[in-house]
Amino acid sequence: MRHTVLCVLGFFSLYCGHAQDAVLTIEPNWSTLFTGESVTFICDMREGEDTDWYYSIWKDGGEFIRSKNYILQPLVIGYSGEYQCFGDHKISPPFRKESNKVSLTVSAQPKAQLSKDISVEGSVTLTCSVITASSTSSSSSSSDWKYFWYREDKTSGPLTSQDVLLSNETIRVSVGGVYRCRGGRGEPDYYTDYSDPVTVNKKIAGRAVVTLQPNWSEIYRGEKITLRCEIQEGGDTEWTYGWTTTSSNTFPTDKAYTIISATESHSGQYRCLGRRDTYTSTEWSEAITLKVLSNKPRAELSVDNRDIPVGGSVTLTCSVNTASSSSSSSSSSSGWKYFWYREEKTSEPVTTQDVVFLTNGQIRVSVGGVYWCRGGRGQPDYYTEYSDPIAVNKKLANKVVVTLQPNWSEIYKGEKITLRCEITDEGDSEWEYEWRTTSSIKPSNQNEHHIRSAYASHSGTYSCKGRMKGAQQSSTEWSDPITLTVSNNKPQPVLTVSPSWLSPGASVTLSCSVKDPSAGWRFYWYKAVPRLSDISYSYDLLPGSTNGTEQDSYIVDGQTHTAGYVCRAARGDPVFYTHYSELKFVWSGDVHLAASLTVGPDRSQHFNKESLSLSCEGNSTEWRVKRFTEPSTVFSCSIFGKMNGSTCNIDRFWFSGVYWCESETGQISNAVNITIQYGDIILVSPVLPVAEGHSVTLGCRLKTENVLYNVDFYKNGKLIQNNTRGELTISAVSKSHEGFYKCKGNESPGRRSQTSQQSWMSVKPASRPEEISPFPVLLVVGLVGGVLLILLLLLFLYRYRKSNDSCFSRSPSTNQSPATNHMINQEETQHKEYASVLHGDAYLYETIKGPEEPKHDESKDVTYSVVELKNIAKKGRNNEPKESTVYSTVKMASAADDLLYAQVHSHTQAKKDTGPAAADETV
Repeated sequence: MRHTVLCVLGFFSLYCGHAQDAVLTIEPNWSTLFTGESVTFICDMREGEDTDWYYSIWKDGGEFIRSKNYILQPLVIGYSGEYQCFGDHKISPPFRKESNKVSLTVSAQPKAQLSKDISVEGSVTLTCSVITASSTSSSSSSSDWKYFWYREDKTSGPLTSQDVLLSNETIRVSVGGVYRCRGGRGEPDYYTDYSDPVTVNKKIAGRAVVTLQPNWSEIYRGEKITLRCEIQEGGDTEWTYGWTTTSSNTFPTDKAYTIISATESHSGQYRCLGRRDTYTSTEWSEAITLKVLSNKPRAELSVDNRDIPVGGSVTLTCSVNTASSSSSSSSSSSGWKYFWYREEKTSEPVTTQDVVFLTNGQIRVSVGGVYWCRGGRGQPDYYTEYSDPIAVNKKLANKVVVTLQPNWSEIYKGEKITLRCEITDEGDSEWEYEWRTTSSIKPSNQNEHHIRSAYASHSGTYSCKGRMKGAQQSSTEWSDPITLTVSNNKPQPVLTVSPSWLSPGASVTLSCSVKDPSAGWRFYWYKAVPRLSDISYSYDLLPGSTNGTEQDSYIVDGQTHTAGYVCRAARGDPVFYTHYSELKFVWSGDVHLAASLTVGPDRSQHFNKESLSLSCEGNSTEWRVKRFTEPSTVFSCSIFGKMNGSTCNIDRFWFSGVYWCESETGQISNAVNITIQYGDIILVSPVLPVAEGHSVTLGCRLKTENVLYNVDFYKNGKLIQNNTRGELTISAVSKSHEGFYKCKGNESPGRRSQTSQQSWMSVKPASRPEEISPFPVLLVVGLVGGVLLILLLLLFLYRYRKSNDSCFSRSPSTNQSPATNHMINQEETQHKEYASVLHGDAYLYETIKGPEEPKHDESKDVTYSVVELKNIAKKGRNNEPKESTVYSTVKMASAADDLLYAQVHSHTQAKKDTGPAAADETV
């Protein structure tokens, strides 16, 4: 019969594999075997008689013993291994049967483990178990353990059922003591080691409480304290006491423990209990924490106001700060009483005659001085460290004011200022000064604080007070603060120019504005002079502004050409200057010989990416072209085009704006306003001003150059001509024709109309063209003849004046510009004497001086006399007529005018190839 057996035993394992011919078993069949126990091997061949076989038991592959049944005792750990038995048949050799393999593991002697459960109804449950090396516990049911119980002495006899045996491994006890247990099994008994002892204490009624005297939350090194164990509701029982603590000190069994001088080693938690005998006691008390601090505490003194108001008092408060709290401990909770001192802390404490005691920790004082305090408690007195001193000042009635010189609302980096502390009703007292400021630089204790070069670090509020030298604790109140603001950013004024485009006879008004204009600024005015060497400008002071002007505006009279201006402001001593303002231009469309700009094609509007050139001409060989676009951007030709000699060809960045030329000699040309059209239609209009009396033709043009139909022209937004073929002609231009023009038309009938942008057409006064004769001899003859005519006229006028007792005045000729009139009239008003230029382009003046002004006005009579001297050039020299003319204009006025003018104009035509004519000279 073949069968299979599989057994797994903890430390002793029996494995029976597939069906075997023989079977090996062990007795006892326990899961765990230990050193000192015994085991029996039984080998069964399962056929025939036992005597038919030779038996042998093998261990780990080698023969161990020849026997059918074998008792192995006592077991040792070395017997652990794998066992198998073999049977050899005595009659039919070599017939052999082999058994299953059995694994035997022998462990060291086990130890019993005793545990205590929670008390139930006045008793405690104890549980005993056997702990093996391979597991934490082993039950008696699987290993046949029985348990033996002992109290007090393990050599005494085991406990009996009188101790209430609940089960084999558990008992319940109601008597205090030290308990042990052990396990046993087998025949004879095999015992485990004894368990560790477990103490069972019987708790009785009564509650233990630890008290601290004095009951302070923190104790300081050197103080005296007492710990006491009180048993509440414990009756009249005679008690012994047990203490437990986390401190490094040991305690006696007395009820009270007095610490004469506490140290840090006494810090910790303390518990106590009351004991009737060794195993009968109260529960442990709740822990009380004792903290002993090594550092001696310091008193803290505070005051509600360091300054005693006039006729008033202040309150001082003393407290002791604990190490575990930011708040101050009160005398009621920590036992502190406070001692107060004035002037010297080594002196006797102050009494009620000196101060008013409000509470234990507060006093009220009305006398200035230096105050200290300290705390004390316990018996004998334990004192804290003295507090830091507090100086209490008695306020005087004198008023203090901080003044700032100069008194400007904002100061800039580098300026010089002075802060002054002024005390009213100073009398004969000598004062010391104290400053208070939120700035990072504190003034010295002087009545004046000089800041020679201000910085932003000086910004802040400043206040001061005075202190009598003879009574250091007597001082004034703090002054009201004054705020000083120092800006690191140097200010930049803003310049405005009006008008932006010049008209004949108009003056130019420059206005310079700065932040806080009332802060002592003086204004400096400059004219910009182009500097081609570094693509910048130099600035020349305008007349009358060498020392600056108090007014923030400046009027420029007689400006006829395009010019740039800047301004800056200054103040203080030494002088502090602002930045220069941004460069502002006033533009003129009039062409002058020193510098002029022409545009090709000659019109105001141009298509985007259309070929456009700006050419500079005049008395210079080097030029640059500038463009201004809103709001305030100036670019050189190199940004938007390419400079070729004196011509700027725009090949990128077509933008509308004002364009002009600047020369190396500092001249600025006329300005032109060019409009770039991104659409398909433009207005063809002159880019330069049109002279009065001349004709002008405005056109409307498509980018495709196709012919427009039904062209309408508008002036200042109003239709002035329609259904034209693309042109508007004004035969004789007058000032009334000045304005904004635009046109609208379509490419063919029925198609959508397109409208150009509008452009300004400027009109200038008519003037006779100046021509210079190509023959110097004719010029000399003309000039000599002119002088002779003037002398004859002067003689005639003199005789006429003698006879009529009247005075003469001269007026400019009709072709003079208003600017020239203005300049002459200004000179006439100031000097009453005039000197003309005796040579030049075309003008000749004689010096005439008029008589004194009469007291009463009289009617004015005017007489004009014009003499023309014509120089006739040789025929064939020029296609255009040439002439040389001398004009003499005489104005006779009443006695009230008291002025006499004489003017001669000589016009000559120069040779065509001699270059640009010289600039006009006018007085």
